[in-house]
Amino acid sequence: MNTFQKIVSGLALTAASGFMVAQPAFAHHSFAMFDQTQVSQKRQATVAEFRFTNPHSFVVVNVSEGGRSTRYVLECSSVNMMTHAGWRHNTLKAGDKVDIEFYPLRNGRPGGMLKTIKIPDGRTLSGW
Repeated sequence: MNTFQKIVSGLALTAASGFMVAQPAFAHHSFAMFDQTQVSQKRQATVAEFRFTNPHSFVVVNVSEGGRSTRYVLECSSVNMMTHAGWRHNTLKAGDKVDIEFYPLRNGRPGGMLKTIKIPDGRTLSGW
């Protein structure tokens, strides 16, 4: 390989590396899907799953409504921000009864962005 080819190859590798590092930023979404002018409340929701992960954590709950159970998937902040707000990986477990406030999805489907949650030990934690 001559010097010119080495330079071109090095530049291509550098450009490709830079793209791969920047790519996760393209995957981040806006919060336009949540209606942040409305707050929904659900009492005695039952935790089905708690995903304490990056880039966003999720709390999945079942809510009894009109004799039926409806599953709500609630998006939260990052692990780092939630840890600073008092969350831990074991803050919630399946079966826990919680009260939640959330910004609903604009499309009317069950789910949204978690605003606050009252957990079994009596604390109220922020989802953001």
